[in-house]
Amino acid sequence: MIEGVKIKELKVIPDERGRLMEILRSDDEGFGGFGQVYMTSAYPGVVKGWHYHKIQTDNMAVVSGMMKLVLYDGREKSPTKGEVMEIFFGEHRPCLVTIPPMIFHGFKCVSDKEAIVINVPTEVYNRREPDEYRVHPHDNDIPYQWERKDG
Repeated sequence: MIEGVKIKELKVIPDERGRLMEILRSDDEGFGGFGQVYMTSAYPGVVKGWHYHKIQTDNMAVVSGMMKLVLYDGREKSPTKGEVMEIFFGEHRPCLVTIPPMIFHGFKCVSDKEAIVINVPTEVYNRREPDEYRVHPHDNDIPYQWERKDG
């Protein structure tokens, strides 16, 4: 587990009308406030990554489909420096993943339909000076390959 990353299992409450799932509450332990709420998606097999934030903490939950979220700790003074972490989440494993600043992250849709992610970052997106630092999804120094691992 990468230091500072949190996974909160989410409870889905179904009934004959549909379902309800609380994602993030202001009384959750470690709640850091929020700057905005947005949705992003990926089509089957698509990789979106890598990037990190210097200030922002992300709080992500998949509400449709399945994603493979991959985290890499490149922080110089971290006790988990160099560690890679995979988290599969979505319809078959509802959870909220909290990603602290300076952790590289990206995701890949691993379902056969579009996967939809809700993110509640702690900061408002600054269009003039985004707190977003990107590297190429495949050509980089991160020790990870996005291909499916059969075995």
